[in-house]
Amino acid sequence: TYQPGHLLVDYTRTMMGSLLFRPAPSRIGMIGLGGGSQVKFIHRHLPKTRLEVVENNAAVIALRRRFRIPDNDARLQVIHGDGAHFVRDNPGRYDILLVDAYDVTGIPQALSSQQYYDDCRAALAPDGVMASNLFCADADRHIERMRRSFGKRRVLVVEEARMSNRVAFAWVGDPLPGDAFEVAAQLARVAPGARRSLAPVLQEVARALRAQRVSLTPA
Repeated sequence: TYQPGHLLVDYTRTMMGSLLFRPAPSRIGMIGLGGGSQVKFIHRHLPKTRLEVVENNAAVIALRRRFRIPDNDARLQVIHGDGAHFVRDNPGRYDILLVDAYDVTGIPQALSSQQYYDDCRAALAPDGVMASNLFCADADRHIERMRRSFGKRRVLVVEEARMSNRVAFAWVGDPLPGDAFEVAAQLARVAPGARRSLAPVLQEVARALRAQRVSLTPA
């Protein structure tokens, strides 16, 4: 049964855990269109958010009608382009940046360099967050580069228990100050449809973040 705006795959829900950090984003950037499940979720459940997507494979974009991805409008723009250029050319623009881009060899080299992660950081608005699907054999290398760009305390890695990948969050500023941030208060700011769908994920990301902060606190 077709369920528009429903995220069936675990890691896509985890990536949307970025709403814990920015529950009411005005602009989201996305690298990698794929089948468009996250695009449809955002377009349906975050009506006040503008989404800008870059996809480097024209054939993938050509399938958007088959995958029932909405047409471009005031809230959605899908463009054919290079993800590394996308972040480089848009400094300070995105409250949330979602990265889900890989091919048969893993994550492309252009989306693996230290410069790329520096540019991702620069593309975030104040207190912005990125979420990256690390479906690759060298995830630790990506995580280390993210830590160099964002700082060790501003990178959180969540393992996908039922899948062979990880989701890494990285952020600028201090969107969730203190160790006792209120998840309920953050949830209350998320649009109702997204809140109903993502509440367990947001709670899980919050638990992981609190555990990390405890582990990184000097004894």
